[in-house]
Amino acid sequence: MALRIGILSVTLLSVALAQTIVQPGAPGAASKVLPASAVKVPAPPISQADTDFMQGMIHHHSQAVEMVDLLRKYGRSKDVKKLGERIRISQTDEIRFMQTWLRERGKAVPMMHDMSKMDHASMAGMMDMASMPPMPGMLTPQQMAELRKARGARFDHLFLTGMIQHHTGALDMVEDLFSAPGAGQDTQLYEFATDVDNTQTAEIKIMKGLLEKEKK
Repeated sequence: MALRIGILSVTLLSVALAQTIVQPGAPGAASKVLPASAVKVPAPPISQADTDFMQGMIHHHSQAVEMVDLLRKYGRSKDVKKLGERIRISQTDEIRFMQTWLRERGKAVPMMHDMSKMDHASMAGMMDMASMPPMPGMLTPQQMAELRKARGARFDHLFLTGMIQHHTGALDMVEDLFSAPGAGQDTQLYEFATDVDNTQTAEIKIMKGLLEKEKK
């Protein structure tokens, strides 16, 4: 429902901008028809829920990338590895996007690098991901430890079940974002969150299919 409301808001805004704008002329002068581009629409405010979502999703994506790094070492199935590589590439790109989004809006950016290799200038405005609470669906330290010990088919199974759990948590985060009053109004954030919802829903279906293949 929240996604539909967001889409309706964007649609109504587009219709409003597409309407003809008439500027009355001075006494005795003709009116002027102005293009919609002549009207500046103020950018919607950024809510705390928007910031929390982006910061939390960076934390969330980072664990997924770590899981794929382990898959490349210890997994066996070519199909699982192919899917994992797709997840790694897309989520790494998305992490960069989210960092840029936060930085451009003057928000703290979750730290992704070794602090010992950063100077004070590059550390400004950064926040330590270790201090952030776990996001929905993230694997527990015990689950990650079990994944690191697994090899071959056992690893593939744990990766798929763990990533389904992980993706489901991301979908919950998107739902929570759009359920928060005033959140999700920023166009870039809205499009990104919607893409996360669509992409990870599709990947969950693929992973469930791979798990079914294990039984045959």
